[in-house]
Amino acid sequence: MAVPKHKKSKMRKNQRKGHIKAVVAQVQGCPSCGATQQTHRVCSACGMYNGRKVLTVAE
Repeated sequence: MAVPKHKKSKMRKNQRKGHIKAVVAQVQGCPSCGATQQTHRVCSACGMYNGRKVLTVAE
């Protein structure tokens, strides 16, 4: 089993883990109704995706 020979400092550990972070979801306006939606997802307000009706939404 591998055992570290020297202690890794807090700075070195934090530099290694510095690129791991939460990703902010990309949002855009729906072209048909204008409501905000995530990219490449069906609009939850009107049910449109890529210019066609995919989902029936109860008003």
